[in-house]
Amino acid sequence: AAGCVVIDNTSQFRYDDDIPLVVPEVNPDDIALYKNRGIIANPNCSTIQMVVALKPIYDAVGIERINVCTYQAVSGSGKEAIEELAMQTAYLLNGKPIEPKVYPKQIAFNCLPHIDVFLDNGYTKEEMKMVWETRKIMGDESIQVNPTTVRVPVFYGHSEAVHIETRDKISAEEARRLLEQAPGVVVLDKREPGGYPTAVTEAAGRDPVYVGRIREDISHPRGLNLWVVADNVRKGAALNSVQIAQLLVKNHI
Repeated sequence: AAGCVVIDNTSQFRYDDDIPLVVPEVNPDDIALYKNRGIIANPNCSTIQMVVALKPIYDAVGIERINVCTYQAVSGSGKEAIEELAMQTAYLLNGKPIEPKVYPKQIAFNCLPHIDVFLDNGYTKEEMKMVWETRKIMGDESIQVNPTTVRVPVFYGHSEAVHIETRDKISAEEARRLLEQAPGVVVLDKREPGGYPTAVTEAAGRDPVYVGRIREDISHPRGLNLWVVADNVRKGAALNSVQIAQLLVKNHI
């Protein structure tokens, strides 16, 4: 395989300074850095959908701080986790006892504020991935990121409540307009019942990053709130890799 270019879907190379970490809608020019070591890294699923949604806002007014809570599907843990959620759900609905194996606690009808291993600073590795990767992809080490990542009893599709503090003031209306024009983004933002995207009804099985609940933060003069959902297996992994390969072939090989 000498001379080939590898698009790597693991976390092995994401934090190496000479390996590009790419989301095509955000930093496509970084693909050229594949020449360093013949590797392009694919980011973490939860980071990908967030930066796709935030890129047009970042370009317009800058982003100083991101507070994000994620609600992540069990498919992010693999096939055994999908089976565990299905089995626990069936057992509990039939009054049978369960014994968690993949997760440390019951996942059916429950939320676990724990994805990946715990680190010395009290954050989990999944949370710190969002910090490290957001800065690297955006090319801005000054962005402050404060994540809490949560595993929820959903099979496919990650959801994120994203609260940002921008450098310059932006209205919800202006943010909505920018997002409606952004590549890879679909805005569903009606202030009525069902006027928002969800992981199950919109994201699962589809390619776009969906954004809704766009509103100005009543607690901060330059704050903006977004609800972001995407299929973690598609845009969160496979699709992003395919898009990288397409750009690599089109522009660099």
